[in-house]
Amino acid sequence: MNKGIAAAILAAASLAAGWAVYHYTQPAAEQAQTTAGTPQTGQKKPLSVINTTRAEFSLPDLAGKQHSISEWDGKVMLLNFWATWCPPCRREIPAFIELQEQFGPQGFQVIGVAIDERDAVEDYADGLGVNYPMLIGNNNALDISAAYGNRFGQLPYSLIIDRQGIIRFVGKRELSFEDIEKQIKPLL
Repeated sequence: MNKGIAAAILAAASLAAGWAVYHYTQPAAEQAQTTAGTPQTGQKKPLSVINTTRAEFSLPDLAGKQHSISEWDGKVMLLNFWATWCPPCRREIPAFIELQEQFGPQGFQVIGVAIDERDAVEDYADGLGVNYPMLIGNNNALDISAAYGNRFGQLPYSLIIDRQGIIRFVGKRELSFEDIEKQIKPLL
């Protein structure tokens, strides 16, 4: 490869990385509340969201019906940010289906927030028999995820929220049935 082309590619990659770091470390990505997928300005998010009140947001489900996170107030929630193109995200969904089935009657609710297109999510969810709400966020879900402490857009990204709306656990990796069960049992 020509040295000039290689240098140009390296410069473009460095510029993109610098922009990403700048973008995700600015206050706009650290807002405490979101409404309809748009962050509200003026409030910085603490470094850790554990023991803070969950942010408000609204997104459509697979049928296009708008849902607010407050719809599930009073339940112990697993809020999972994911995408169909993310292998660890796809691997954890069968455990979430099982958790919803086993603990749903006790007031547990899994909520998936897809950073993806509706058709891709629908095809994937139907194929697995997903038994919990899938909300479609596209790029708005990145802003919502940031309001929940995910400043760098890492996937999968999951939170356990208690019945009072307080964030009790943050998972920044692929989670197993046992990982979640251990977190939710004391809250049910």
